[in-house]
Amino acid sequence: MGIVAKGAKCNVEGCDQDGSRSLNTTKVENAGLRVNSKGKKTILCKDHYKEWKKESKDDRELERARFNKF
Repeated sequence: MGIVAKGAKCNVEGCDQDGSRSLNTTKVENAGLRVNSKGKKTILCKDHYKEWKKESKDDRELERARFNKF
């Protein structure tokens, strides 16, 4: 049973919604979201996860391209 299933709240500053995804803290901070988590993982609610996806789209495409073989 993961931390999200246990009912963890969103770690973004000023948000108190239930978490839906757990992501790497450095990746979330690089996307511009301000988090109050000091651990390796950050919990994001549905709305902040959607915002993170929009902000990190280019980075994720470049990361996938590195591993994609012709």
